[in-house]
Amino acid sequence: MEQPYNSGSIGSEMPPMDQPPKNWLVEAILVTVFCCLPFGIVGIVKAAEVNSKFAAGNYAGAVESSRSAAKWTKIGFFIAIAGVVIWGVLVAFGIGAGMMNGMRNAD
Repeated sequence: MEQPYNSGSIGSEMPPMDQPPKNWLVEAILVTVFCCLPFGIVGIVKAAEVNSKFAAGNYAGAVESSRSAAKWTKIGFFIAIAGVVIWGVLVAFGIGAGMMNGMRNAD
């Protein structure tokens, strides 16, 4: 016996297949330009696959490419943030060490 589609139960809702999933193209381009070039390029490639797979009728492939584009874009963004934090800490220690060295030489 077939079970009818139940739109009221949790977890059984079908995604809207009339619209493509989020492609993350703008975010991937921004990450490429401002943050981390290699991961951003991978994000752009995966983001470009979303619309082409959706247009070919491969909704599952489009969703997978969307998830992959999101993953690589976020990885590039967070690596860039970590790099900025590490750079800031190193600059702070460098300035502090320079100031301490200057104080010792002043005596």
